[in-house]
Amino acid sequence: MRRDAALRALLCFSSLLAIVVADDPYRFFNWNVTYGDIYPLGVRQQGILINGQFPGPEIHSVTNDNLIINVFNSLDVPFLLSWDGIQNRRNSFEDGVYGTTCPIPPGKNFTYILQVKDQIGSFYYFPSLGFHKAAGGFGGIRILSRPGIPVPFPDPAEDYTVLIGDWYKSNHTDLLRILDRGHKLPFPDGILINGRGSGATFNVQQGKTYRLRISNVGLQNSLNFRIQGHKMKLVEVEGTHTLQTTFSSLDVHVGQSYSVLVTADQPAKDYYVVVSSRFTSPVLTTTGILHYANSAGPASGPIPGGPTIQIDWSLNQARAIRTNLTASGPRPNPQGSYHYGMINTTRTIRLQNTAGQVNGRQRYAVNSVSFIPADTPLKLADYFKIGGVFSVGSIPDQPTGAPIHLATSVMGADYRAFVEIVFENTENIIQSWHMDGYAFFIVGMDGGKWSAASRNQYNLRDAVFRCTTQVYPYSWTAIYVALDNVGMWNVRSEFWARQYLGQQFYLRVYTPSTSLRDEYPIPKNALTCGRAKGRHTRPL
Repeated sequence: MRRDAALRALLCFSSLLAIVVADDPYRFFNWNVTYGDIYPLGVRQQGILINGQFPGPEIHSVTNDNLIINVFNSLDVPFLLSWDGIQNRRNSFEDGVYGTTCPIPPGKNFTYILQVKDQIGSFYYFPSLGFHKAAGGFGGIRILSRPGIPVPFPDPAEDYTVLIGDWYKSNHTDLLRILDRGHKLPFPDGILINGRGSGATFNVQQGKTYRLRISNVGLQNSLNFRIQGHKMKLVEVEGTHTLQTTFSSLDVHVGQSYSVLVTADQPAKDYYVVVSSRFTSPVLTTTGILHYANSAGPASGPIPGGPTIQIDWSLNQARAIRTNLTASGPRPNPQGSYHYGMINTTRTIRLQNTAGQVNGRQRYAVNSVSFIPADTPLKLADYFKIGGVFSVGSIPDQPTGAPIHLATSVMGADYRAFVEIVFENTENIIQSWHMDGYAFFIVGMDGGKWSAASRNQYNLRDAVFRCTTQVYPYSWTAIYVALDNVGMWNVRSEFWARQYLGQQFYLRVYTPSTSLRDEYPIPKNALTCGRAKGRHTRPL
């Protein structure tokens, strides 16, 4: 009954939203978030399920679709979903992280109104609060091209979502307690493929070609993906059609998504699908099955090995991933028609990750600032002009070398600026950085310390355009990004314990304009909380 009432209310105000999202199609989803017993590594755990599913249901959409996702929180704690790679253009209110969106209280619902404006490709959603991500609640998102927009490869026989990630046997609440006590997490216990510690199966027919959309939805580890006896042709990375390079194995760093084509060109039997951890000791490994129709037998022989600690191998592969300049993206014009290398940058932001102790507890920082959440989502405080919640400039845009300190860190940036951001990793770990609301050009990455001379090796022609990038140990990665999306946007480490303990901040992309062409007003159904509790949004 309550779902029907919510849907009727939703239909009522979604028609009012049409002035913003025009005549593009709507897709409606009704999700119930619950706890449930799961056994991915053979032991009972408390999982987070969506409509009884682990992983959650997939979202299938087409460029410019409006996604109306009604989420009922049947947990006993607040809950939020975020949309990794979905840009939520002009609408950071819907981003689903605590800095932008009030959590859904237990027993209540909230309807996300998203538009996948000018996007194609492979992404995923996940629960963003606390350590919910370690319990499930994640699922794949695919955005297909509109009819008539050329795609640079034939339609596959089947399109599979492949969610991989490291996993703990401990409940997410136990992991959270470890972090809250100021300690580091232990090493993960295993790796999952589509929620299974082993046995995930992908069915194929001999001679046909299949698309695999691979996303690393794990908590910290880079993973290598490979299929026994088969090659993979890379065709898309987080919404960008790439040069179609063939690999025998592929490094997928935490938070990243790739699409590959695999042709079933081997004798009809079963073959191992292998995922193993990178840059770790010990190496975690799990297997699934590529199952041929009329298979003559089970997978056999040694499990194919992959790279383990070799950084140069991974770096060279990353440099080989480039944009297909002649292919269409979400629009019919070629991806190479935007000549990013000919635009002068207006600002250089250097972001250095560090780890240390604050008041005897483990913390992680960006430019010496370890993020702590405010009592009110930052976007709501900004919209309602509530003072004292955050301060723009509370994180510097260059490393300072100062001791780590705690703050609600917000960096200011000008709308339509074209900036260079350099991620500097001075630690012996591999980092993975994500920007909500944006994709960016990865113009360079190398070992050692970045300097102005490093720009001489930038790729200013066909750098891949994506939303999550790795930074190798004692190395740097440089990106160019056009700040064309007004809002409050989370910049974070995808190493989830580090994110939770402060390795994140918010980029406030600001314009004084109040035009709908620059930013949408607060959603009519927006939840209010903290110091914004009781504030009026807009009448339904």
